Amino acid sequence: MKKVHVFNAGPCILPQVAIDNAIEALKDFKGTGVSLISISHRTKEWEAVMDECRALWKELLNIPDDYEVLFLGGGASLQFLYIPMNFLEKKAAYLETGVWAKKALKEAKGFGATKGAEAVCVASSAETVYNYIPKGYEIPADADYFHITTNNTIYGTEIHEDIDCPVPLIADMSSDILSRPVDVSKYTVIYGGAQKNAGPAGVAFAIVKKSALGKVSHYIPTMLNYQTHIDGESMFNTPPVFSIYIMNETLKWLKSVGGVEAMYKINCKKAETLYNEIDRNSLFVGTAAKEDRSIMNVCFVMAPGHEDLQDEFMAFAKGKGMIGIKGHRSVGGFRASIYNACEQEDVDALVACMQEFEQLHK
Repeated sequence: MKKVHVFNAGPCILPQVAIDNAIEALKDFKGTGVSLISISHRTKEWEAVMDECRALWKELLNIPDDYEVLFLGGGASLQFLYIPMNFLEKKAAYLETGVWAKKALKEAKGFGATKGAEAVCVASSAETVYNYIPKGYEIPADADYFHITTNNTIYGTEIHEDIDCPVPLIADMSSDILSRPVDVSKYTVIYGGAQKNAGPAGVAFAIVKKSALGKVSHYIPTMLNYQTHIDGESMFNTPPVFSIYIMNETLKWLKSVGGVEAMYKINCKKAETLYNEIDRNSLFVGTAAKEDRSIMNVCFVMAPGHEDLQDEFMAFAKGKGMIGIKGHRSVGGFRASIYNACEQEDVDALVACMQEFEQLHK
């Protein structure tokens, strides 16, 4: 079989050991004689997986005792509504750094309108197609919370440090969770879809500060109430067992390679390798402001004067085994998503491909 290099933005490449273990569990889950996708989630064997998965999250991110880790359905998109449902009383503040941040703000505005509350955008980089992270904005001191999207998958920008925030801080970390160290204590909620670094599509995670709940005066629908899922240990309704199983195996792999700190060093090297080639190569140019470049999603286009080579390079790269480098349909160009399980050799292969293409057009 031809060697391929997977740069999909999500669902993303996962550790091979997690895939292999999932295949075996599909045949026979923990010696029960029952397939993983047929197991009851109320068995002690499955409850052990849930317990281990929660414990691994807490260990890998040094999550304080006042936080709970939840495994939920609906992806990050449903979390856009969970957040105002659980925390919006009078005003919410949002930083708009991309399409997903804009969608999160839309849900908060819509919900707020039903109860006389507001959701405001404190800053946006929409005017330049979200190619940078806004700076120098003011967070309203009377906001119930401030919402950020730490990594913008489509545009290749990232907030690299945990910001100091005068109000409760909430973050969508769908595409950079577990890729770098995070001070969880600075956040009230960290949430995201698993399908970038934490596992396959089908499950979302939410790291919730328990003492911050129960402050709003309005009714919260049962399934949209974080407290429901804390009390039910993420099994108030049937959990997505297959996705959570692979998540657990992915976290075990991450721990085996040295944890988040070690993975951050690996990720920085991968990103540096690829950005250095983009900056050197006469045929390509990066799209994100250099100080805000993501270490997860590397976005680039053909350099001015070479735009007509885009389709040719896409076909050339595909012939070299590059999968998933086409840019998002809303921005075009190219995007290499180099999540945790993407290896240095994959990045090196893409760089070699870019160098060979440049030589063909000198």
